Amino acid sequence: MQDARTILSPVNADGIREKEAARSFVHVLADTSERLAGVCTILEDRFAVAGERLDAEAKLSQVPAAIVIRADLRDVDNIAALKRRAGKLAKAKKRIFLLEHSSHVGISQAYALGATHVLSGTINRPKLLSALCDPADPSSAAPGEMARSDNAVEAAATAIASMFTAVTLGQPLDVDGTKEAGRQIADRITQRGLSEWLTTVRRHHEGTYQHCLLVTGVAIDFGLSLGVGRADLERLYSAAMFHDIGKAQIPLAILDKPGRLDAEERALIETHPAAGHEFLKGHDKISPEILDAVRHHHEYLDGSGYPDALCAESIGDVVRILTISDIFAALIEYRHYKPTMPRAEAYDVLCGMSGKLEKVLVTSFRQVALTR
Repeated sequence: MQDARTILSPVNADGIREKEAARSFVHVLADTSERLAGVCTILEDRFAVAGERLDAEAKLSQVPAAIVIRADLRDVDNIAALKRRAGKLAKAKKRIFLLEHSSHVGISQAYALGATHVLSGTINRPKLLSALCDPADPSSAAPGEMARSDNAVEAAATAIASMFTAVTLGQPLDVDGTKEAGRQIADRITQRGLSEWLTTVRRHHEGTYQHCLLVTGVAIDFGLSLGVGRADLERLYSAAMFHDIGKAQIPLAILDKPGRLDAEERALIETHPAAGHEFLKGHDKISPEILDAVRHHHEYLDGSGYPDALCAESIGDVVRILTISDIFAALIEYRHYKPTMPRAEAYDVLCGMSGKLEKVLVTSFRQVALTR
């Protein structure tokens, strides 16, 4: 197979059929001919496809609707090749990275290189096609509006991925960068509402990273609906951004496991609040309220939660708000092995958790869940 191949017909002088270019032209980049052929074969019956190897000279000048990248991001040469193409990558609305080796570091690297979607593990044709043909993608929106919305998600996803990598590799944590990403989410939700945020986030990595983005958005909208002040809103979105940082020490194979966890896996998952608290407690830019929320966001009023089995009087307001947001986000998030639960049904689940969640707050959350 050649280093670059184009599968397009019929074409204009520039090599791309104009009427297909705006919506259905997909550019594939891969680090080997075998990987390039595999992705092109999946896509060529649905899209106009052009493919290039990363070690070949970049030739295509047409801006695609999407770029699909399949490469080992543990290879510094692949990373360097993608950085050289950064300008062209940024012009595509969707930049989908296919990672065979699922790890926090790999996903973080993909986002740092400009990913808007990250799909890990064995290539799944339906998932890839779904990412490319997102039915929820409001193609009628003005390009500038979509760019601003996606930029907020990308900035937040990059911050979360970088945060997880810092824990994994023992690197310094960028607290200011993470809080700034939370502020951008707050600005987007204030301007456009929660529903737009949820729709946009679901176009991104479906596991822990997506969950953190959803929790932050839901917590912000909940705080706005309650009329909390600016300082309290900052504490709330910071707590949401950091709340699952302890999961950085848990393999993605467990975090993203389809189906029920066994007892050993469940016990490992339940270490993440204390692990996150331990990692953050030495940072002078992390307030006591945020530390408390990170450690206790799985505590319930009846004392049945973890890790400290706290009861009502020991659970603070930020924790109570965050816990409701966390549960709701987990119910409505997208996973490839289960359908997304409708928001009304997810709210009913919250209402059924009598004695565990503060009833007044659950009642107040109704407008967030159903109408805002």
